[in-house]
Amino acid sequence: NVLALTMYTDLFAKDLKGLIKKVPYLKEMGITYLHLMPLLSMPKKENDGGYAVSDFNTVDEKFGNNDDLASLTKSLRAEGISLCLDFVMNHTSSEHSWAKEAKMGKVEYQERYLCYSDRTLPDSFESTVPQVFPSSAPGNFTWCEEMGKWVFTSFYPFQWDLNYKNPKVLNEMLYSMLSLANLGVEIFRLDAVPYIWKELGTNCRNLPQVHTIVRLIRLVLECVCPTVILKGEVVMAPKELAAYFGTVEKPECHLLYNVSTMVNLWSALASQKVTLLKSQVDALLSLPKHCEFLNYVRCHDDIGWGLDEDKERELGMDPLEHKKFLYNFFSGKFNNSYSRGELYNYDSVTQDARSCGTCASLCGFESASTEKELDKAIKRFLLMYSTMFALKGFPMINSGDEIGQLNDYSYANKEDSRNVHRSFYVWQKAERRKQKGSIEYRIFNSLKKLEEIRANSPLFVSDAVVSTWDSQNEKVFALRRTKGEEDMLIVSNFSDKQELCKFEYFIGEYKDLFAGKVVVPGWGFAIDSHEVRYLEKIK
Repeated sequence: NVLALTMYTDLFAKDLKGLIKKVPYLKEMGITYLHLMPLLSMPKKENDGGYAVSDFNTVDEKFGNNDDLASLTKSLRAEGISLCLDFVMNHTSSEHSWAKEAKMGKVEYQERYLCYSDRTLPDSFESTVPQVFPSSAPGNFTWCEEMGKWVFTSFYPFQWDLNYKNPKVLNEMLYSMLSLANLGVEIFRLDAVPYIWKELGTNCRNLPQVHTIVRLIRLVLECVCPTVILKGEVVMAPKELAAYFGTVEKPECHLLYNVSTMVNLWSALASQKVTLLKSQVDALLSLPKHCEFLNYVRCHDDIGWGLDEDKERELGMDPLEHKKFLYNFFSGKFNNSYSRGELYNYDSVTQDARSCGTCASLCGFESASTEKELDKAIKRFLLMYSTMFALKGFPMINSGDEIGQLNDYSYANKEDSRNVHRSFYVWQKAERRKQKGSIEYRIFNSLKKLEEIRANSPLFVSDAVVSTWDSQNEKVFALRRTKGEEDMLIVSNFSDKQELCKFEYFIGEYKDLFAGKVVVPGWGFAIDSHEVRYLEKIK
């Protein structure tokens, strides 16, 4: 019975002390797992939202201090809430003390990064290593004038990649992780972990040494603080995911972010077809039983359209044209699109781009001009969240989604369109969650209903059997959950029209836990546009 919430501390409550005062609200939501975006010491300007860390041992003064963090974790734990923090594995800020020492010419600190006097080795790396941000941060190396050397920078020039071939790096990073655990942090999100090992002649992604390092971290944690959880951020193809869990005998991460299902949910919403979604969920369900995911609809980051291109081709789709359709649809540029979002990292050469926006704006709240259109937008929103809540694993809400918060186009940094969905929490809207009939009331209480179903049904325990099921309709997605004699069928219509669906081998009557309707899935039934039914077998 885990329900997660992710947020920026400053946008939600200004600082850690302010967040402590908001713990009753988190309790009201039913949150048991709080993920705070980066809050360790960072440069004031070039910090990538906190993912350029200048001191892994100290809370940034903007949020408070280490004592405030310890007070927060104590307050959260008293209410049964565990705290998750990001731990940036791949790089430090160029203003980190190690980087400053390296710039002064101290070899010991230069060896904690990957520094090169000429372009020989950088050019060799560039021939095999893809660029993360080819338009906004081209190349994988940055020239440092103070050192007179090139530095490996996979992401942005102010984020210097660490050299894990130097054992001092892992030792120091482990020290910082354990220090945060001593302050009460119970879950670490390992940011950009697939990138941490560099080897000439490879793409420097998902290399075997990465797994050795994660395994070492897991071993240390199990010895020193065995209840601490590792959650990996692995934005890679499904075939790469299983390795990050390790094996039952030699485990690595406890959890992974379920990025690929999130992407496929949005793809299904725009295309009104669930074939890719079903294929991707099937792939994840085929992983070993110890593989657990944290599922979500939106988070702090963009939506990168990393779909299964082989499957797209098999279905007769052009992957690039499909990607272009998706990012144009969710930016509102596609004809008759209800969605409102912004492009991120558009590349005019490759025509690649990502999408940004809040769940509400992407689902049509912002563009709705009539009550009927708004009702449709709310149905789309609840379709996305209800389907996500049904998946194997644990659900996570993005702060602001529970009250239908919209895009904020007043963001200061126009170069980073992700800030359109990183806006201040609107507490006036949150107050309207108590007003029956309001948008906020409808959304807040619908999410509470989903939470209640998960908490009270034996079909959402970790050992329940979960599988997709053929609805005999390419617009209708279905999951089946079973445990002993208990049986539930979750049916999601991604079409904007009423659809018919039928489920072979289902015998008897099933009752919808939302509307109370009774159907016989084996006979087939009609499901309204963007409707989701949680059908529990009547004994």
